[in-house]
Amino acid sequence: MGLFRNVQEEIRIVRERDPAIHSSMEVFLYPSFKVMMHYRVAHRLYEKGHFFWARWVSQRAVRKTGIEIHPGARIGRGLFIDHGNGVIIGETTVIGDNVTLYQGVTLGGTGKEHGKRHPTVGNNVMISAGAKVLGSFTIGDNSKIGAGSVVLSEVPPGSTVVGVPGRVIKRGNTALPQETMNQTDLPDPVKEDIASLRHANTELTNRLLELEKEMRQIKRQEERKEKGSIQE
Repeated sequence: MGLFRNVQEEIRIVRERDPAIHSSMEVFLYPSFKVMMHYRVAHRLYEKGHFFWARWVSQRAVRKTGIEIHPGARIGRGLFIDHGNGVIIGETTVIGDNVTLYQGVTLGGTGKEHGKRHPTVGNNVMISAGAKVLGSFTIGDNSKIGAGSVVLSEVPPGSTVVGVPGRVIKRGNTALPQETMNQTDLPDPVKEDIASLRHANTELTNRLLELEKEMRQIKRQEERKEKGSIQE
């Protein structure tokens, strides 16, 4: 894809997914647009073995946008980085098509791996603000990662993951238009666990009350028997 086509594509992506953009000219000021233009150039230089110049271009993008994308990362079409400050994408990261990242997302390594050290993100994935995905595993297509989650292991396709460490709390997500994907319609596993504990506690309390009532009835029956034997 040529430079002009790249620019057109990035403008379309930003305008589709950010309602705050009112004109195509505004897109040129947008961090996601700037960093992707730099990344495309840096990645080409990296593939040709010009590693110093690739890093030079990518570091200029970091200073301008606060988004760090290693030039070695492989990114498909339709990546959208909303706001983006603090986003980090590691060298061996692979990102599919139509992926949305929010501010503070890290696609990084654990520091203990060699070779492929960073995640592979499938198509049509949303990773919410502050989420950390660490390690060389795959986030399956059509998955959602909740805000602030720390994901350390494989995520099956169509999953919703939340928590620290991240756990799958829902499966079977269908492919949604990126503009309908949001960070708020996610289950809260802590709230669900507390509700479950409350329910269990209520059941246990009710059972104890029933047992106490039964014990009182048994005690009264024994007292009546004792009184009857004394009178005889």
